[in-house]
Amino acid sequence: MSLDYLALGEELDGEEYIICEYKVKSDLDIKTAGKRIAEEESTGTWTHPTTLSEDIFKKYGAKVTEAEGNRVRIGYPVIDFSGDIGGIPQILSIIAGNLFGLESLEGVRLDHLELPSKIVKDYPGPQFGITGLREILDRPERPLVGTIVKPKIGLPPKRFGDYIFEAGKGGLTNSKDDETLVDQDFCPLEDRVSEVSERLDLLEEEGHKMIHAHNISTTSHEILEAADLALENGARQLMIDVLTVGFSGLQALAEDPSIDVPIHVHRAMHGAITKKPDHGISMPVIAKIVRMAGGDALHIGTYGAGKMHADVEEELRSKKTLLNDMYGLPKMMPVSSGGLHPGLVPELIEMSGMNVQIQAGGGVSGHPDGVRSGAKALRQAVDAVFEGVDLRKYAEEHDELKKALEKWM
Repeated sequence: MSLDYLALGEELDGEEYIICEYKVKSDLDIKTAGKRIAEEESTGTWTHPTTLSEDIFKKYGAKVTEAEGNRVRIGYPVIDFSGDIGGIPQILSIIAGNLFGLESLEGVRLDHLELPSKIVKDYPGPQFGITGLREILDRPERPLVGTIVKPKIGLPPKRFGDYIFEAGKGGLTNSKDDETLVDQDFCPLEDRVSEVSERLDLLEEEGHKMIHAHNISTTSHEILEAADLALENGARQLMIDVLTVGFSGLQALAEDPSIDVPIHVHRAMHGAITKKPDHGISMPVIAKIVRMAGGDALHIGTYGAGKMHADVEEELRSKKTLLNDMYGLPKMMPVSSGGLHPGLVPELIEMSGMNVQIQAGGGVSGHPDGVRSGAKALRQAVDAVFEGVDLRKYAEEHDELKKALEKWM
């Protein structure tokens, strides 16, 4: 019996297969490398098992339909992912599992993912997304403008709340915990949420709408309890570090009917997975899974404008993943953060478009005149770009922006 995973040129039914594209670095020829991935992640192993029949192979075996240059395209039959238990963990164990450890492959990167509607429909998708966030904030067209409380850790609840109030008085629509803050002794979640909610109420009484994303990243058996605690104390938005918590933690939040606020998704630790161009998993693949699992906003990078490592082409693909049609799922809000300040806003929006949530931590708190002035400067920079006015020209009549440009440009 001859079992060959190569099916070069075969057109697969996108409703019957999960289709993946991998970039491969290996001394093997690309066809052999593709076969090694397909066999390892479906019906094969390092030798021919006597228990593998031709019927099993034809029904469950993966197919390598393209193998050229350093890229292979592999289809995995939907039946491989069937059953009531499994979900995203099972999907990832097949399409992004043992293949990364294959000794014969120096590098392999899951670069592109196509999912059939019959799989996507089983997941919640965004409950708010771009449209819902804009409605909550009464901001229909302009970018959302936010901050991250700095320092990352160390502020007690009252000072934390004061920071949010100052940012809101400066005109920001959004703020968030940093990824490293959850429920430490110096700033307990319950106390922090209560203080922030009080300040947001005051801002709303003055006619300004603002939401803050509270980080509830914790273990899988505690995350719903943490969410309930935050909501009981007035949380308007929740946040999780999706790669440390796990995609299933996000899905659990999105599927719970008591969670009636948007979910902000941080990608802390993604660099360990996405940074190397010839190994790991691309950010667009992660973005697709986050959208399917129920995130409403996701960090995808600054298109080279900030402090973090950037693959601009990949970040643009991530943006498309959040904004393109995905079997009718609501569109997610792309979030840009990491070393941003008002002077970088024109460059950023040129790449992102208006559907973006701009988050600046140091670029707000580092303003010479403090958080409120830093918030005003960031808001002014966004307004200038939206109105089509040169930033320095706009700064002539806006002192906060002028001082920000003098410091950082």
